[in-house]
Amino acid sequence: MPTVVGVRLRFSKTLWFDPAGAEPMEGDTVVVETDRGTELGTVVQPPHDVEPSALPAALKPILRVADADDLATAEELHAKEDEAYRVFRELVAARGLDMKPVDVEYSFGGDRIVFYFSAEERVDFRDLVKELAARFHTRIDMRQVGVRDEARAIGGVGHCGQPLCCVRFGGDFQPVSIRMAKEQDLPLNPLKISGLCGRLMCCLRYEYDAYKDFKGRAPKRGAIIETPIGPAKVAELDTLREKVRIRMEDGASVTVALADMECAKGSGCPCAVGRETLEAASRGSLSALIADTALAAEPSGPSEPAPDPSTRKRRRRKPSGGGSEESTAEQSPGQRDGRTAKRQPRERQTQAPAERTATGGDRPAGQSAGEGGEKPRSSRRRRRRRPPAGGGGGSTAS
Repeated sequence: MPTVVGVRLRFSKTLWFDPAGAEPMEGDTVVVETDRGTELGTVVQPPHDVEPSALPAALKPILRVADADDLATAEELHAKEDEAYRVFRELVAARGLDMKPVDVEYSFGGDRIVFYFSAEERVDFRDLVKELAARFHTRIDMRQVGVRDEARAIGGVGHCGQPLCCVRFGGDFQPVSIRMAKEQDLPLNPLKISGLCGRLMCCLRYEYDAYKDFKGRAPKRGAIIETPIGPAKVAELDTLREKVRIRMEDGASVTVALADMECAKGSGCPCAVGRETLEAASRGSLSALIADTALAAEPSGPSEPAPDPSTRKRRRRKPSGGGSEESTAEQSPGQRDGRTAKRQPRERQTQAPAERTATGGDRPAGQSAGEGGEKPRSSRRRRRRRPPAGGGGGSTAS
């Protein structure tokens, strides 16, 4: 398999070069041959083997590891770049071009100058190139870069108080999406999740895989967890420490490690917290409550067998008057008739439908129209209507 070395050039992604007998270490400065000529680069990947199918094209060779003379030449070129950058900004401002100068780079051989700029739209810089060539008497290249490359070239301090990730770590820029911010439970405020370049921060990409892996193993926020003292709800997830904070029904909160949680359903999901884990996480504050709950769950003793229904003695219902059946039988006929008379209105109400039925035509057998029934309507006597009090109206005759 071919051996390659990863070298990062200025304003460029990591490129593979043929070591050509050299053995550079990571972080060394090397002199390489590119399509633009001789350049200096930094080794970010030491020599390693790759598959032949992974090689995009023929590799350019590494000429040598930069020595003291090469580093001295690089310092002289940096001094010239500062002067060329000042002239570049003056000419852009004088012509009123809608472009922002970013940096200037001299090739290692000194036969080419590359001017880097950023712009929102396409810019016509043909006259500017002619004036720069007349000023420096060498070949001029104009190269437009993105806002991320601009931030890498200028540098700065991010929201975290540390140097920008693109400057510290380098490497190729990876795509960053808003989904990564949602996965990390960050506020979707552009001012808080954007870097100095105006794009989403690179660190969202670095930590996305860790958050995704932890949330794939941890219970979801709001899930119900079984504990020895009752159900609890997942209140918060700590991805960096891999801990879960749960809230009991009484409002108490306990933080337990995800590795100490158990599965109560047999499917491998962390949905329960054991007694020892809960006591250790609460530092003994819930020990008494756990003991009381366990004591209440234990059976108090053997339960008494239920009585057999066949052995129960039938009790006679005593009369409402408080006397026995014998005293009821010894009551006088007058007393029994008095109770019977009190029940007569209910019996009359019960028999009323039968009487109406008799008058309607369906008579019981052996009973005539005039026996035991109501009189015909024609024989009813109409009552006279009394005149109102104080009135002089006459009565209506039947």
